[in-house]
Amino acid sequence: MRSLWLIILLSLTVGIALAGTDGGNRRPMHLLIIDSERGEPYKTIREQVLRSLESKGYKPGSGLTVKHYSIGNFQGTVRNIFKVESDQRYDVVILNGTLAVMGAKTVAMNDPRYRFVFGGVTDPVGIGVIDAFNAPPKANFTGVAYPVRVEARLRFIMQSLPHAHRIGLIYADMPQSHSYNAWLDAALEQEAFKHLQLITRQVSFVPSEGGHIRMARLARQHILELNDQVDVFISPNDQMGVQRPFVDMMARYATKPLVGLGKREVTERWGATMSIFPSMESTGRIVTEMVEKLYLGSDIQSLPPVYPDCGVAYDKEKVRRFKVQMPPSQRDCYPVTIVE
Repeated sequence: MRSLWLIILLSLTVGIALAGTDGGNRRPMHLLIIDSERGEPYKTIREQVLRSLESKGYKPGSGLTVKHYSIGNFQGTVRNIFKVESDQRYDVVILNGTLAVMGAKTVAMNDPRYRFVFGGVTDPVGIGVIDAFNAPPKANFTGVAYPVRVEARLRFIMQSLPHAHRIGLIYADMPQSHSYNAWLDAALEQEAFKHLQLITRQVSFVPSEGGHIRMARLARQHILELNDQVDVFISPNDQMGVQRPFVDMMARYATKPLVGLGKREVTERWGATMSIFPSMESTGRIVTEMVEKLYLGSDIQSLPPVYPDCGVAYDKEKVRRFKVQMPPSQRDCYPVTIVE
């Protein structure tokens, strides 16, 4: 187990100097934020939460105290964080990512001292911290899940690439990947998707803040292997798939279109042809609303966990190259973004 001093080194921000008063009688809000990794999607969610809090009057130096850690995808690190923070009392603990939630579950589920709001988590039901969405939480966890529903993603592929039947998926050996892949397998048993074939390859999970770079390199051999066997690739629902190095690797070695996992793969021209994505900005705003309600005295059982809002994006140049059809609207998601 990693020593306590290493936990402090891993913390992106230890004891951020944001404490203060809001000018009234209300005490400052005290938050603990634990990210699975420094990168996306956790960075966007965290930044949106802090912006949304500031817009509500919880400003740096005026009404807000935050302590922030990143665990580098080492689940066991969460236990040491709670040891370091054992004498602190936080209004809410925000957990970004599957491994952060799994770590918190092992040390603090049903602990009355803690109330958890999660974001960017693939399968909180499978992890066991909630029983269902849009229902009262069973314990001290609520929040916003990460992925767009797999059925929506498959319909998006069918609408945009109606002649694509063989789907390539290269994923990392991570809990969120296994949950998502099980959902894909179940969806492909449905009559609407039985004509689709999923061809998968797995790369080893590499923990650490830069592990996604190494995993993307490991994916190269599988990209070359599958390129002639599939009609389209999809980014995996894991820490490798949401980062730029994997999309770059796909753009370099694949000659088939890539359906990304997030918006930036298209809008920032990382290399994806199109994407159906969860809105991290919306996730951050919903997390903020939950945090504020808990801070103001709401019971966590009054705040059901939810799925995120979503949208779609296309790279117009790649749309022409791969003869992609661009529906003007999507039944499952909106808005539609087209990058010229």
